[in-house]
Amino acid sequence: MLKTANIRNLTVFKQADLEFSPGLNVIVGENGSGKSHLLKALYALIATSAQEGLKAQSDTPTKTGLQKAFADKLITVMRPESLGRLARRKQGRERCELKLTFESASLETGISFATSSKSEVQIDHLPTVWQDKAPIFIPTREVLSQYHWLPQLYRTAHVDIEENLIDLCDLLGALTLKGPREKTIARLVSPLEDAMGGKVELDKNGRFYLAIKGTGRMEMPLVAEGLRKLAMIARLISTGSLLDKGYLFWDEPEANLNPKLIKVVAALLMDLSKHGIQIIVATHSLFLLRELDILSGQEDHKYLSKRYFALGDSENGTRVEQGNTLDDISTLIMLDEELLQSDRFMESQE
Repeated sequence: MLKTANIRNLTVFKQADLEFSPGLNVIVGENGSGKSHLLKALYALIATSAQEGLKAQSDTPTKTGLQKAFADKLITVMRPESLGRLARRKQGRERCELKLTFESASLETGISFATSSKSEVQIDHLPTVWQDKAPIFIPTREVLSQYHWLPQLYRTAHVDIEENLIDLCDLLGALTLKGPREKTIARLVSPLEDAMGGKVELDKNGRFYLAIKGTGRMEMPLVAEGLRKLAMIARLISTGSLLDKGYLFWDEPEANLNPKLIKVVAALLMDLSKHGIQIIVATHSLFLLRELDILSGQEDHKYLSKRYFALGDSENGTRVEQGNTLDDISTLIMLDEELLQSDRFMESQE
């Protein structure tokens, strides 16, 4: 599990020191506050270790191998023109530093690079073992409808597609699990299938469908986008990618979902956390935050570990406020706006 992230001079962040919960972590911020940058940077470092570990001839990471691998992953996930462009902008040269600590000290990772860096990072702290499970990054939009062509295009043409989308496609294409864990999978997937009105299927030609009982199969591009997002989660659970210990990074899970489906997602996040998945989501939805807060008070989730982060503007870039409850967070500007709108609406009805 990820314990802390210490960030210096990454895009909009001058300095950020985050302490994560092993369960559910919720990052709140306005557009442009750095939510996606934060998720992608954390994902890129963890994914590099997991992916390089699968290819490596050795059980032990080396600086030589990881210097370029970390840089490549940051570039292909965040898509700057060069690595140095990820360093916070100001006059003169600046140095970006990223350090992650984990429940297992052997995974501790530290890198840095300057504004002039092109294709390699400096390894400040080398992990001594590889990550044993690939993290998952779910973007604001779904990829099931693009699955049959997106990875092939990325691998055969020079296109600026964020590599986390390709990583996601690879996980979506894995075989569904059979055996003793099927009951757990069915319990987690059942609310999603009820909400979608069907089951997710992948045919031999690499196309996803929603199989609707009594109706037949519907091509995924014809399914509402909000339901396609639920279909992605259902598939990731069915393949085992979202079972047991691992990491889920989800950028704006509420995007393209109505309140009824947001409630389904909130309940799922709680359940996945209880099954050992460390979840880090970025949102600016008051509805999702309130739903998570309501569920947190229920007996089934009362002891689930949670952490909240609020990103706000300051003279030195984005600042981070954090706490174990929403009451610990005061920098919730976008939520204030929603509450003010509710007040204006009530006044207009008088």
